[in-house]
Amino acid sequence: MSDANTQSYRSQRRPRRDFDSRAAYLEHELSIMSPKRWRLNLPFKDYSFELEDLVPALAATIGKIVMVAAVVAAFAGPLGLSDAFVVENVRFEMLIAALLFVILFSGLINPTANLAGTHGPMIPLIPLIVASGGHPLALGLLVGLFGLLLSISKGGSKLMALTSDGVRGGLLIYLGAVGLLSQIKALTSWANGLDMGYIAFAVILSTIIMYALLARLEMRWLSIPLGSGIAFLIAIALGAPFEFVTEPGVPHLSPSYWWGENTGWQMGWPELHHFISVAPFAVLAVAMWSPDFMGHRVFQELNYPKKADKVLMNVDDTMSIASVRQAVGSLLGGGNLTSSWGTYMIPAAIAKRPIPAGAILTGIMCIIAALWGYPMDLAVWAPVLRVALIVGVFMPLLEAGMQMTRNTTSSQSAGIVVFASAFVNPVFGWSMTMLLDNLGLIGDKERGKKLRRMDRWVIPGITFVILLGIMAAVGMLPGIPALITAE
Repeated sequence: MSDANTQSYRSQRRPRRDFDSRAAYLEHELSIMSPKRWRLNLPFKDYSFELEDLVPALAATIGKIVMVAAVVAAFAGPLGLSDAFVVENVRFEMLIAALLFVILFSGLINPTANLAGTHGPMIPLIPLIVASGGHPLALGLLVGLFGLLLSISKGGSKLMALTSDGVRGGLLIYLGAVGLLSQIKALTSWANGLDMGYIAFAVILSTIIMYALLARLEMRWLSIPLGSGIAFLIAIALGAPFEFVTEPGVPHLSPSYWWGENTGWQMGWPELHHFISVAPFAVLAVAMWSPDFMGHRVFQELNYPKKADKVLMNVDDTMSIASVRQAVGSLLGGGNLTSSWGTYMIPAAIAKRPIPAGAILTGIMCIIAALWGYPMDLAVWAPVLRVALIVGVFMPLLEAGMQMTRNTTSSQSAGIVVFASAFVNPVFGWSMTMLLDNLGLIGDKERGKKLRRMDRWVIPGITFVILLGIMAAVGMLPGIPALITAE
């Protein structure tokens, strides 16, 4: 066993002045860490806090407020629940995430598991889930169950291993480009709605210049706080209206309140038919995890030094914790749908920081925002929100995808992923292209020949067929009516 493996983290630490650059210091920190799985990891003993940890924590808190609000609002609309219900449930969800999971698991017990975040791709399907007779608690429990089965069987890491760089890169390019365009469109629509279209132009132009300068200076980890701050100041200076409306307070904490007949969700506890109604959607939600989790780990692989393999995100452990978090959160009364927390992982990887320290800061920020209330108003204000997502998530996705598709074979697979994703959705694009790529029909043909039969076509083929069937059932295939329809 090497000395590096036997020495403790603290004994291998060196002061910043011993390194030529900040990046070299941060990479050394990554390379000497040796996180313990499912055992206690203590701050300052097993890892340290750095200024850069504030960046993913801030981005994650903003993203959490926005994404959970979007999920809960998607349920609340068809159910006829008020905006006040949405705000209170979001505050409750942030406390659940911070107190029970983010700090405890990602910060202390398993620092290689990414934070359990929110499942954005499922948001468009929520109205159909409700119309089909679905119940949020039934959906959450089944997602937790199916997610645990996938993690225990190590299906997530297996599918990631079977996905080539070209397929990964194409998926990242598609997600980055679509997300970037959607955020620009949303900011422009917000400004035009105020008859102040020039605000969007000024904010986006300043963001482009800032991002280019930070990239040149190799300080992109500052893009979220700096970009959001500049966007806020420009919008205020140009006359955009803003006010704090969410007051300090503590949300209801009792599951009996949230699952009451006349309180909270006003739906009562689920029955058997509710579980039957949501089963296909629960399978689809878990099936969507693999490309999502894969994309987040790729960012670490691209930004961390080669010697830092011990701090890379463990896909199966992340799925396990996300599954438990989903089940517990739903039982308590939360409306979140869980996945890997992208608005945390991507900025953390760019900042060359491991998971645990930023996870603890994220938990603290979420608690403050949930109880204080006012930070929630700032986080969801269009200029702050859109710029944070552009520079913290979608531009890095686009850049990482381009880095992974530099040769002819990988760019060929990437092009098919983008094509197929644009035709249906990223899950269809990923699963179909993974099958074609492993068969050697596209991309690196030699790679396909080296794979076992099980890895070459059996697992990718079964994955594609199952996902295709589920997407057909819920109406996600263009031109094909949904097999499951609202009564």
